[in-house]
Amino acid sequence: MTAKQTVIEDAASIGRQVTRMSHEIVEKNGGAEDVVLIGIRTRGEPLAERVQSLIAADTGHEIQLGALDITFHRDDFRERLVVPQVEGTHIDFSLDDKTVVLVDDVLYTGRTIRSAMEALMAFGRPKKIQLCVLVDRGHREMPIKADYVGKNIPTNDGEHVNVLLKEIDGKDAIVLMAYGEDS
Repeated sequence: MTAKQTVIEDAASIGRQVTRMSHEIVEKNGGAEDVVLIGIRTRGEPLAERVQSLIAADTGHEIQLGALDITFHRDDFRERLVVPQVEGTHIDFSLDDKTVVLVDDVLYTGRTIRSAMEALMAFGRPKKIQLCVLVDRGHREMPIKADYVGKNIPTNDGEHVNVLLKEIDGKDAIVLMAYGEDS
């Protein structure tokens, strides 16, 4: 089985999308005073750091930032054949009465976000939970919708969206992978 790769977004486009989402977060919440960002590991974490930096530059307010590892909260944890790579959660502040913006790279079935919301409850009772994703590719299995979306990329069976980030992969790009017998 081969894969055909198509670059859908480049670094400049991703930068514009993250900037737009950062502005939308501030606008929707009437500022950034009660907002905290939680990046879902792995690629949600550097995206959350970028959003934090842009909001600080725009508002002068340094919002709190955490990272969430949902490995053991996934509903398919025991079914996975690979040994999970646990990176750990880093949230050293209370979420009580805060607007928590969960940040992730790709929204697909919604199961990752459901797991993330479950894991967050160990750190307090947020006033609100909002979702910020770079890519929404559709195909939801849970009733979950992102509040902030960089790009909607509808996909078909046999397609996968890979987000590459310079902090992890050495470059920024969104790549559509089409798997097939003769791709």
